[in-house]
Amino acid sequence: MRVKNVCVIGAGTMGGGIASHLANLGIGVTLLDTTVKTAQAGLKRALNAQPPCIYLEDRAAGIRLGGVDEHLAWVSEADWVIEAVYESADVKKALYAQLDPLLAPDTLISTNTSGLPLLELAQGRSPSFRKRFIGTHFFNPPRYLKLLELIPTADTDPEILHSMRELLESQIAKRVVIARDTPGFIANRFGMWSIYAAMHVAEQLQLSVEATDAITGPFIGRPKSGTFRLGDIVGLDVMSAIAQGLIERCPDDPHLSFLQPPKSVMTLLDRGWIGDKSGQGFYRREGREFLALDLTTMAYRPQQEPQLPSLIELAKVPLVERIERALIAKDETGEFLRNYLIPTLQYAEYLRERVSHSAADFDRVMMWGFGWEMGPFALIDALQDSVPRSIARPATPYYQSGNSLGVNHAWVESPIEPEYQGIRDYPEMSRFDGFVTRDLGDSVTAISITTKMGVLSKELIADLTHVIQNHPQGRYVLTSEAKAFSAGFDLEYFNQCIQQNRLEELTLALIDLQQLGELFERTKIVAAIYGHCLGGGLELALSCPTLLAQAETKIGLPEVKVGVIPAGRGTTLMRLNAQSSAKRLAEVAMTLAQGTISTSADHARALGYLRPSDITVYHPDRLITDAKQAALTVKPTMAPEWKSVEGPLAGIIDQALRAGVTSGTLTEYDAVVAERIAHIFAKSTSYEGAITREREEFVSLCEKAFTLARIRHMRETNKPLRN
Repeated sequence: MRVKNVCVIGAGTMGGGIASHLANLGIGVTLLDTTVKTAQAGLKRALNAQPPCIYLEDRAAGIRLGGVDEHLAWVSEADWVIEAVYESADVKKALYAQLDPLLAPDTLISTNTSGLPLLELAQGRSPSFRKRFIGTHFFNPPRYLKLLELIPTADTDPEILHSMRELLESQIAKRVVIARDTPGFIANRFGMWSIYAAMHVAEQLQLSVEATDAITGPFIGRPKSGTFRLGDIVGLDVMSAIAQGLIERCPDDPHLSFLQPPKSVMTLLDRGWIGDKSGQGFYRREGREFLALDLTTMAYRPQQEPQLPSLIELAKVPLVERIERALIAKDETGEFLRNYLIPTLQYAEYLRERVSHSAADFDRVMMWGFGWEMGPFALIDALQDSVPRSIARPATPYYQSGNSLGVNHAWVESPIEPEYQGIRDYPEMSRFDGFVTRDLGDSVTAISITTKMGVLSKELIADLTHVIQNHPQGRYVLTSEAKAFSAGFDLEYFNQCIQQNRLEELTLALIDLQQLGELFERTKIVAAIYGHCLGGGLELALSCPTLLAQAETKIGLPEVKVGVIPAGRGTTLMRLNAQSSAKRLAEVAMTLAQGTISTSADHARALGYLRPSDITVYHPDRLITDAKQAALTVKPTMAPEWKSVEGPLAGIIDQALRAGVTSGTLTEYDAVVAERIAHIFAKSTSYEGAITREREEFVSLCEKAFTLARIRHMRETNKPLRN
């Protein structure tokens, strides 16, 4: 099943976000709200959201806006109608009564409710409506969070459930967990409780918001937002409404005390300080700094670095061992985890059969929706004897022989999903200093960078060249196992060459990088990039005949920020890929002059970093699978033929640089560096001349004091110096 046209009803935070996500994917979208004016306001909020909901403004321009008062009949044109109106059963049911006679016989209808009983919402509707009605609980913001809880009712046609799951996973780029039609489903029922529980324990132990966030962040395998910062992001008003709804709909739950609002939350709600959307909550930004709320005085103060011995001592210990040791630590960290983590795992076991079909489904919700490294049941199994007496767990583990524990002690077979395998799931073939090779099957080999942040080194370039030269007929996928594809070439190496006056060695290193790029062009290789793809990493990726970029990849050639120009063929490739007109070349030159980094793969294409033929992979977990498929058919290619362009290119770029300095967009030294880019763009007459000039200009800039200052500042602070 595929959909061409989707109608989203409700232009609030979730409706606008869902409409934007679908538009990002190239689906035709209609967004309805009460009136056209309120629909326009909702889309504007989505465009102005931080982070933004839309990749490119032209995607938003394609969203058709209308009002329920005038245009509700448009739903008859849709393949799928998504209701995302105010979280009120009465409001939703009244809308469904209007929709029922208007929907085409095969139109899908779903609700984005975060926890209202679906069977109750569908009462009074036609049999046709009820069999097509299903819950599609997107997570906010839909652009960034891959989880979707899919909730059927007793009346939902099983074939529609199956088709909807396939649609969501293939076309809508989501990972799906089927949840039970219970209050809050899995995510809000357990996730909301977990957040409030951490806040209650912090208040009881008089732990600061910073200390709590430090403990409940990456230290225990969760996002760095921790607890209180997460509350600000979600919105304290939203959290309070979810918690109150759960209290009302789950009166028999013996663990409801933790869903009562913490004292600090009640105080902030009374003040209207509900988090990021009000400008302040547990944290408040003042200039470039964040102030933190003192939970004792309820006043803001400068943030304080938590002094927690266990966090320092165990920081580099593997996750499970770290938690095991922290649980017995005789400090604030241990005390907090004993009072928070153990009850949280207990509550997960209490809820497991009530809200989910298996332990794996429960764990996936917390990993995919909340960013936990391990779900509660995988964590209990891993902790083994550390918490056995504290949790009323079954006699068997939750995971066993590829299955997970389901309802009534039955085992549920874990699905085999090869299309979602990550690079580490493939067998290792050989290991080098800086990368490994892995067998992707079908005679495709992955070359996977293993350095911190995918940083390139002289040795890595030499070894990679050797591997390709020894097997020139192979098929390859170039990717990474770091947190990002590549942050570029090792800046410390450049610094040492400059400080020790080893400029000839630096030139040779640039030649090696350029030649590896040329070798890639003659090889059946595709690049699979994600996270950040910057500098030398992008130069190599663009040298591959085909490049696949995960949608959220931040892409750029920001060398100007350290006082040099792209010289691994980056400047030359940008010139070749933008030579359709002088105007386009000037735009790309300014992008390089500013060191702009894209906000997405599609944005990178608009900036000129990616070629029209390069592929955006919108599904967050399909990058390697799609890259392998591309590698099976990829053919070697050569860079475009060098062409001269009509018009005064040098003058256009110079005028743009001067305007940038005048407006403050560029510093004087930015313009000095960017002039070297302009020379390559406008004065080079051949590919060979351009790559030679790249190296010469790079080395020349390395002798400038302002460049040395920029490199030193970036190394010391990881921030650019605008000198």
